[in-house]
Amino acid sequence: MKIIFKSILLLFFCFVKGNAQQVLSLEDAVKIALANNYEIKIAKNDLKIDQTNVSAGNAGMLPKATASITQNNNLQNLSQTRTDGTTTSLDNAKSNSLNYGVGLDWTIFDGFKMFAKKEQLQELQKLGESQLRMTVITKISDVQTAYYDLVQQQQQLAALDSTIVISNQRVNLAKNRFTIGKASKLEVLNAQVDINTDKVAVLRQQELYKNSKIALNQLLARDAQIDFKVVSDFTMDRKLEYAELKALAEKQNPQIEALIISKKVAELELKQVKSGRYPTLKVNTGYNFAENESSLGFTTQSSARGLNYGFSASLNLFDGFVQKRNEKISSIQIENSAIQIEQQNLALNSQLATSYQTYLTNLELIDLEEKNEAIAKQNLDITLDKFHIGTITTLEFRTAQLNYVNAKVRYSDAQFQAKLSEIALKELAGAIQF
Repeated sequence: MKIIFKSILLLFFCFVKGNAQQVLSLEDAVKIALANNYEIKIAKNDLKIDQTNVSAGNAGMLPKATASITQNNNLQNLSQTRTDGTTTSLDNAKSNSLNYGVGLDWTIFDGFKMFAKKEQLQELQKLGESQLRMTVITKISDVQTAYYDLVQQQQQLAALDSTIVISNQRVNLAKNRFTIGKASKLEVLNAQVDINTDKVAVLRQQELYKNSKIALNQLLARDAQIDFKVVSDFTMDRKLEYAELKALAEKQNPQIEALIISKKVAELELKQVKSGRYPTLKVNTGYNFAENESSLGFTTQSSARGLNYGFSASLNLFDGFVQKRNEKISSIQIENSAIQIEQQNLALNSQLATSYQTYLTNLELIDLEEKNEAIAKQNLDITLDKFHIGTITTLEFRTAQLNYVNAKVRYSDAQFQAKLSEIALKELAGAIQF
């Protein structure tokens, strides 16, 4: 009864410990990253700035109204000689003037520059949206990569844990055989050395697993010490088609999209530069008040108030070929934007073709390594049975054991590499779900 009670208690504590670690799904990890990641937050704020800049006032379409006030005071020794020869003088004569009012200036035509500016601001907002999407896709790709790296680390840790169990059986069996005189002390020592080697590998893997958790927590912008588990298996998408991915990439790849918008911005910049060839027309109006006081003179006090209005027009006739030079530079910038689009399209197609071939190869490797693992497991079971009855050597048993562990590790790595290829393809196509 004591043994049963202790066993139940042990199972209970193991259950509690196992459930203390929350299983973090990939969907939850992506949601946390979208809400917390610092680079995504910065990109969102940059987009808000671009959205705020899109306004008629920022494009120069609205009038500007100003209020002003000016006061001047003088204290002087004055002397005046009139035309009739009389002279008047006054020491410390005071005089002051006060002017205040409101004015309005409005550029009503600037060669269509304001309209090009407004459209450019709208394109910059689209560029900000594209850059935010690019940041989000990149971060989700990083989260998925880190998440499935943890899945791989977790699988490899389980494989090493299983070899510890087998090595323990080997040590116990070697001790029993030594006790009854069917094995030498050397066999026991070899078994103990091998299990210690396995324990070292487990410790190294545990360290790597914990460090990978910290890296994922950093991507999620949360406390690095939060403990969690990930799912135990890979979910592979085996239905990716190259033609479909290429079509999606040409349509919605965020880098291509950003370059196309940048070219549009450069074209609108050229429109603004060309506006310098047209005249600029401005209208102005205002209402002003003026008051003046003087201690000496024909008029000791005066005041005025009233409306003023008018217009001004200007046309650049010659500026040392600055206008021509600026237009040429803007045209070259448009040409560079077009070249960058062609360059990025070529690079995208090359990356897509290479990644797709790697994806296909990795899918084949998954099937091959899965078969190898099954064969290695069957070989280990047979070897273990033979080892129990003493028909094979410890070296043969150890070889079968290591072959099985290596087969499990290779199978896990093959799945991880295939998943990386899948993530890379979807990132290039702009098809990562979020």
